[in-house]
Order: sequence, then C-alpha cells, then structure tokens
Amino acid sequence: MTTRPTTPTVSVVITTYNHKRFLAEAIDSVRNQTAKPDEIIIVDDGSSDNPESVVRRYDEVHYIRQENQGLAAARNTGMAAAHGEFIAFLDADDRLRPAALATNLGLFRDNPDCALVYGAYRLIDEAGTVRNAVPLRSVGKDPYAGFLTDNLIGMHAAVLYRRRTLEAAGGFDRSLRACEDYDVYLRLSRAHKVACTPEFLADYRRHATNMSNSNPMMLRAVLKVLRRQRDAAQTNPDWAAAYRQGIEQWKCYYSDMQLAQLGKALRCRSSLAGQVSSTIAVAVAAPLQTAVTLRHRFRRRSSRHRSSVWFGDLERSVPFSTEFGFDRGKPVDRRYVENFLASCSLNISGKVLEIGDNAYTMRFGGGRVTTSDVLNRYDGHPLTTFVGDLAKGDDLPSETFDCIVLTQTLQLLFDMPAAIATLWRILKPGGVLLVTVPWVSPIDRGEWADSWFWSITPAALGRLLSDRFGANNVEVSHYGNAYAATGFLYGLAEHELNPAMLDVHDPHCPVIVAARAFRQ
Repeated sequence: MTTRPTTPTVSVVITTYNHKRFLAEAIDSVRNQTAKPDEIIIVDDGSSDNPESVVRRYDEVHYIRQENQGLAAARNTGMAAAHGEFIAFLDADDRLRPAALATNLGLFRDNPDCALVYGAYRLIDEAGTVRNAVPLRSVGKDPYAGFLTDNLIGMHAAVLYRRRTLEAAGGFDRSLRACEDYDVYLRLSRAHKVACTPEFLADYRRHATNMSNSNPMMLRAVLKVLRRQRDAAQTNPDWAAAYRQGIEQWKCYYSDMQLAQLGKALRCRSSLAGQVSSTIAVAVAAPLQTAVTLRHRFRRRSSRHRSSVWFGDLERSVPFSTEFGFDRGKPVDRRYVENFLASCSLNISGKVLEIGDNAYTMRFGGGRVTTSDVLNRYDGHPLTTFVGDLAKGDDLPSETFDCIVLTQTLQLLFDMPAAIATLWRILKPGGVLLVTVPWVSPIDRGEWADSWFWSITPAALGRLLSDRFGANNVEVSHYGNAYAATGFLYGLAEHELNPAMLDVHDPHCPVIVAARAFRQ
C-alpha cells in the first residue's frame, strides 16, 4: 500500500540556450531553496556552448538535450518530463530567491483553487548585481481583466503552476517566438483563479542578449497573443474595455521603446541602420502610435538636456510605466525619499523600526544602528520582527524605538491620526519619526490599489504630526515640482529627466512631503 506524500512535490525546469555562463548560478539558486524541489530538470534547446559540462557537476540534476525548437517547446519538453504536483520554470540567465518555492507553495496552500501563483521580482545586471526591485502588480478581483490590460507578472520565474492544470490547458504555444508565458496567463486566468504575494521571488537578469531587446518582435508577439482573446473579451463589458486598453498600451509601450533606441542611435551614431529598420517594423505594427510620437519629437524644442523620452511624447492615455518607473530605473519619488533620509541620517541610530524591510535603515544608519526591526502587516517576510497594523497598534510595544523610518506608507492607512498616535507611543522619549508621504503620485495598480486612500499636502502632514508631537517638535519639508510630478505620473525614471530641474522644490506642487518629528 502506497501513501500519499505529506508535502506537495515540486519540479523546477531550467531552460538554456547558449547561456552556459549563467547556468551554474541558476542551478545553485534552485538547490538553495528553503523548500527543496523534488527534481531539477535542465532542457538544453540546442545550445552550442556545451551546457552539459556545467550540469555534470550536479548529480541530482536531470539533463535533456533537444534540437533548437524555441523557448516554448523547451518548456513543454521539461513539463512532459516532470512529475511534480507543482512546476516552476527558470531561464538559465535568471535566479530564484531562496524562499521562492516555499512562498509560492504557501500561496497554493491558502488558495487551493488557483491554477498559478506568483510574486514580485528584482532586476539584476549581467554580473548579478541587484539594480532595482519591481514591486508586485496584483491581479485584483478579476485576474483575466488584469492580464488583458497588461502582463502583470513580468517575470516567469516568479510563477509556480499546478502542473496538471497547465498540461490540461495545452502548455506553451510553440508557434510563439515570444510572450508564450503571457499567452498562458491569459488562458489560465480566464478559467481559473490566480493568487499573488508582494515578496520578491526571483531575479531577472538584464543583458545584451535578452530576447526581449527586440522591440518589433516583442510587439508583434504580444499583439498576436492579445488579439487571440478578442472574442472572449467581448462577452463581458469590463473585459472588452480591458482588452482595448491593453492593445493601446502595448502599442504605446513598444513605440516609445523603439523610438528611444532610435534617438540614442542618432546621438551616438552607432547601430543606426539596424534601429531605423526596427523603427519601420514597429511603425508597421503600430502606425498611429508611432506617427504621433514621431510628430511630437520632431516638433520638440531644442534643449541642452537630452532624455530617452521627450516631453512631446505625453499625448497618450497610458503612462510609459505602470510600475512607478521601477521597470525603467529609479522612480522619481525614491530620489526625494533618499535625499530626505540622507539629510536625517544622524537620526537613524540605536533601535530602529522600518516598515516593509530594513534597506533604508542599514543604508543611512549603518554602524549607528544597534538593533534593526521590521514591521509588516502580515508575517512571511524573512526580516519581519513585528506584525501589526499601525492604525490599531495594540501589539506594538510602547516607548521602544529610538527612530522610526516610515516612507510612502501613511497614505495606505485610512485612520491616519490613529496611526500617528501609535507611532508616538512606540517611540522612546527623545526618539524621532522620519516620515514621507505622496502628494502627487499614481495610485498603485497592484497590492495596495484598494487601500491607497490619501494624497497629503505639507500643511496636512504638519497638522497631523503637530496634533500629537507638538508644533515645535515637527519639521516639514517638500520635494519636487511640476516637471518632476509630470515625469513621475508618466512613469519616467530619474535618469530620464533633467537632474537640475528635479532639484527645484515647489511647495505648491511637490511630489513628496517629508517630516521629522521628535517625541519629547
């Protein structure tokens, strides 16, 4: 008599095509999972760089070689060889974070009706250095509508599938040169539930040979995938609207990306012929969006500052980035948050509490910090030491912290006075609260969409803090101006804007408001 395993079985499929130089790092990231996979399968899609020489170092890894057939076919080969109840796919140039499988298995345990679950991811460079963190974009209440609007997942390695459901849906479409994962998300979310977590589960490596670097190919593929959903989308008014928005957004996105590359080639006088050819190809696929963007660019006034995006491009109904600019570089508001914390760095010392993680505590406090604590609303983040809701705060200890770092969070708490009362109570006498809030900002489209309650003016933040801390113990600052706010609303990154103009601070149109409040 056989007994069913007490824990679910997991297969991880790593696909590789001429990425031998990254393969060991990918395999190690799977082997180092806190929840160990039951099998690791490498599918070599006809590589010429001999990845088998790397795989031989690992006795537990199963190696499959096939003639080059494309990424979708390689994933299907891995899926056919897998035996796990759940399956994850990792490209050889990417990495899993240590808790990726454990976190996604926890999501399945809490959401047993789901076909797939996923989390957020980080961007790394060719050397593996973390360059940015891309926050979660949640599916919301209607996953299919969300995916019609955009590819909410962004990185395939952050996903864990229920294998039999994926197989029943036909797996990955071999006819697609790209966006085969997006095609699967759309097909599965139309018929099944999807769950997600804000935890960072994978690292997406950006390098010169990324397949996604080809804008014409990516645009053709994503439009092909999305247009397959046209008939299904018409059966529901919300789906139909999401479908139209998705078509427009993808055309705008790749038109902008290609014209930015063309502009760079013109300025650098390099790869010009190839970029002209690619621009023509994008214009064929998205003629209206490309023409509008070109018209504005040729009409722009000359300027000493040259950006990959010109402000003449702003005649559009969707931003360049729906992720606050995280996917393009450092968001504008982060520039100001970090400037504020740098100016208050001497206050970040002793026992410090930060919300979400402790990145700013360690960056700006360094050796002055004796104890670093992290508060989250829910347990699960590896650095969390306190779990609670600031608006209630009953479980948080009084007079405990020398400093509290609260960045871009207060707008998520409907009862802000109650939250500030909690912050005052848990600070030691003589302790300091460092807080930043948005005044001009997009509303989060993901996890925090339904709890993004407030935009807060300098006067409002000063009044909120003064009522509890006393007016003489509160210092309010403001950062940004109309130029910065416009760039931020359109999702442009810091490096795409004129730094001299970003450093002009207008109290009547700030991007963020910041304050330092001392408890006496």
